[in-house]
Amino acid sequence: MSEMIQTDSLRFSYPVDEGEKPVYALRGVDLTIEKGSFTVILGHNGSGKSTLAKTFNAVLLPAGGKVYVEGMDTLDQELLLEIRQRVGMVFQNPDNQIVANVVEEDVAFAPENLGVPTEEIRRRVDAALKAVGMEDFVTHAPHLLSGGQKQRIAIAGVIAMEPACIVLDESTAMLDPIGRREVLTTVHRLNREKGITVIMITHHMNEAEAADRVIVMSDGRVELDGTPAEVFKNVTRLRTMGLTVPDTVDLLDRLKRDGWDVPLDALSVEDCADAVCACLGKK
Repeated sequence: MSEMIQTDSLRFSYPVDEGEKPVYALRGVDLTIEKGSFTVILGHNGSGKSTLAKTFNAVLLPAGGKVYVEGMDTLDQELLLEIRQRVGMVFQNPDNQIVANVVEEDVAFAPENLGVPTEEIRRRVDAALKAVGMEDFVTHAPHLLSGGQKQRIAIAGVIAMEPACIVLDESTAMLDPIGRREVLTTVHRLNREKGITVIMITHHMNEAEAADRVIVMSDGRVELDGTPAEVFKNVTRLRTMGLTVPDTVDLLDRLKRDGWDVPLDALSVEDCADAVCACLGKK
């Protein structure tokens, strides 16, 4: 796979009052996100994960180091529009991204502003709504939809721009379990069927179980990076950083501390159950 996003010694600090020293939210982050991958970025509040997400399509620009999107430098102002077409952002509150009173008009908003021809806009709107399973809501009013449905409309609006990458910045944080499941199902399908690179920022550990890769941020740095099984085996270290682990790993860790010979990398409910049954069979 080729590179979608690359950061090189990335640093970022928010504005401070005159005379004060900058406090860096990102402290030398080196990452490469491959095209077509599904990456989850975890971290406690203030870890830098959302700041990092906003540098991926130049919402925030580096205070030091570089961010490249398919080789394009985000500091190059002439490339800004092209970069934001390649990397679409979906934020925490869908109400902040919905701008029209009818679903199809909302999804069409970004392509219209990009100067896409009318016939092509119609095709993109229909395809985007179908991709998120909302094709039956074309003429509905967005404000009457559920939280999960609104977030799927927000995702459709990004898809209509035909990006190569979608970044979801805590997009499930305000949703109930049903809404979270709707959004997760949607983005996994987009990744699997359309090859869209997905980067999901979240504090829900269970949302990371099916990812290709998990990155854990702490104090503006990358602390852990690997497959979900590799990362979540570090139970003590994650708890030291103020994070939890998936319920399955928590159960296995408790059993292990009680003397059970169980692995910590059985993330799914099925694998966890098999691991417990196998251990019982040895007793």
